[in-house]
Amino acid sequence: MAADMRLPIIRKPVSLLTSASDRKDLVVPGDVITSDTGFMRGHGTYMDDEKLTASVAGEVERVDKLICVRPLKTRFNGEVGDVVVGRITEVQQKRWKVETNSRLDSVLLLSSVNLPGGELRRRSAEDELTMREYLQEGDLISGVLVQISPSLIKRQKTHFHNLPCGASIILGNNGFVWLYPTPGHQEEEAGGFYTSLEPVSLSDREVISRLRNCLLALAAHKVQLYDTSVLYCYESSLIHQVKDILKPEVMEEIVMLTQQKLIEQEG
Repeated sequence: MAADMRLPIIRKPVSLLTSASDRKDLVVPGDVITSDTGFMRGHGTYMDDEKLTASVAGEVERVDKLICVRPLKTRFNGEVGDVVVGRITEVQQKRWKVETNSRLDSVLLLSSVNLPGGELRRRSAEDELTMREYLQEGDLISGVLVQISPSLIKRQKTHFHNLPCGASIILGNNGFVWLYPTPGHQEEEAGGFYTSLEPVSLSDREVISRLRNCLLALAAHKVQLYDTSVLYCYESSLIHQVKDILKPEVMEEIVMLTQQKLIEQEG
């Protein structure tokens, strides 16, 4: 029987000191946030003996006089403008049911999808009959879906990134992250409708697998995910094999190196 033995190694000390302004106020249920009556109560808080108290475990957010607590682990609550990655669970009349990591399934209307060739017209009965040619349950797509906590996704102007390692990533605000090989040149006449049936090369699969393990490592150590943190983690993992990234000691080493690079960049 094969056994996997790992010996202790000497690690270089890594400084992860942050300034007081960069530290987050974390609270647990029952913690008093403030006794100042001039603040307004937001989500995740309640008044107890004229003191604003946390009702959930999370990070305190202040917007002017409004105080709320954003839970560290929760179901996704969508907002206008969010980028969402979903999985088709059912095909219905003129719509698809989509799993988006929220409390209820989302709905994608037939009238909301781009038609092949970028045609701009009203959807007909023929389009309704061919819905499964566009999206259906159980489709095999050249990519990997990684599900993490929505609170770890950093809000940015764009959530679509083509990484220099040869893969692309969509960081959904709902905690679904989509990894796929960076597509080649796309014709403008496609109208945003893109389907690739080409086989994925071994090198692309290895890159995607490495990125997937890097995402899981960052999420396990509660590091916010955005294009820079993912790329730094990928670069820090290149000295290890893909299968070794999720080993506890390797994971800790990679994440600490990533955090150090992020601090140096911000400083």
